[in-house]
Amino acid sequence: MAAAGLSGFAGSARAAMPSLPSSPVRLSVVDVAGTLALTRPAFDAYVKQHPQLVSHIEYSKAPAPELPGKLKAEQAAHRLDIDLVLTGIDALSAGLKQDIWLPLFPQYAGALPNPSEIYQPHALQMQSFAQGHALEVVFCPAGPLIEYNPELVKKVPTTTADVLAWAKANPKKFIYARPENSGPARIFMMGLPYLLGDTNPRDPRKGWDKTWAYLAELGKTVEYYPSGTGAVMQELGSGLRAMTPTQTGWDINPRALGVVPASVEVAKFDNQIIVCDAQYMAVPKDIKPEKLAVVLDLMKFMLQPAQQAVTYDEGYFYPGPAVKNVPLSMAPKSSQEVIAKFGRPWYDQMIATAPTYMPLNADDLVYALGRWDQQIGVITAS
Repeated sequence: MAAAGLSGFAGSARAAMPSLPSSPVRLSVVDVAGTLALTRPAFDAYVKQHPQLVSHIEYSKAPAPELPGKLKAEQAAHRLDIDLVLTGIDALSAGLKQDIWLPLFPQYAGALPNPSEIYQPHALQMQSFAQGHALEVVFCPAGPLIEYNPELVKKVPTTTADVLAWAKANPKKFIYARPENSGPARIFMMGLPYLLGDTNPRDPRKGWDKTWAYLAELGKTVEYYPSGTGAVMQELGSGLRAMTPTQTGWDINPRALGVVPASVEVAKFDNQIIVCDAQYMAVPKDIKPEKLAVVLDLMKFMLQPAQQAVTYDEGYFYPGPAVKNVPLSMAPKSSQEVIAKFGRPWYDQMIATAPTYMPLNADDLVYALGRWDQQIGVITAS
């Protein structure tokens, strides 16, 4: 099966394709986005079904902001010890700027699925974000949304003005994480220009005057910015904080896990829009040829409908599957039960009807994240 998955392509792609190894290899997979929570069963299935190719996969996690520099240093020293990276748009963008990712298209197109044939429409748009240097593995039409504790927030916020007014009236009760390492925070940051009516939501340099001003004003009410979303959810769950930006999966999953009470609610904006999110499989440059052959076959396997169905998981990246024709009915029974209990029926309607936008391109996102760190991250409540 594996060998067949790497045959049948012609021309320059065939010439560039390394041969499968004669004995199984060990792979190192680094997760900087929480992707393994969605995909680990599929990786395990590949190892089980292809013992002639993979003897073991070593998994590790790292903070997204740190990985590109680490890979750049390993490549400069010709001592690469990472074979596959699972990343969100944050480290993917930084890596594109630093030129650390191996180009997959068109060089290895024959060994991989055709994106235009497998992805659902908005997921296909998110694949273009990778500029041919990664392959999307999960997809989420994310938000931004506002999550709140109804015991502490009596009037439901439905506008950006409502959120700011509440945060000013309740200092240190609004929280969000540093956007460079938090999906909900990035989605919030990139969604604000649309919600606020900024001059150019695609241009954080010259088109975000209202957004930067809003974030600065909001920052005066924030005690501190945690390094990741997990810490945000713990503080929301404990009652220490009462309101935070969120996205569909980060609402469902922490409640399913009991980190956040099931009673916590989510509000959408009156002028709700959706900024999409995705996570990717990226291969560092300088990977050994025999490992590359296996990694490409593994990536193809991960995009099969049966493997995509497991990415519904416990709602972490709802819905999850990036490819077409993978309904919830294909997911494991446990996933179906979690979505039935902790999902919100109006999410699917919102996803189907709200205006949908792609994230900033890689260069602009790197700029926006850097500017947030320099200008907004230093503003906190006294």
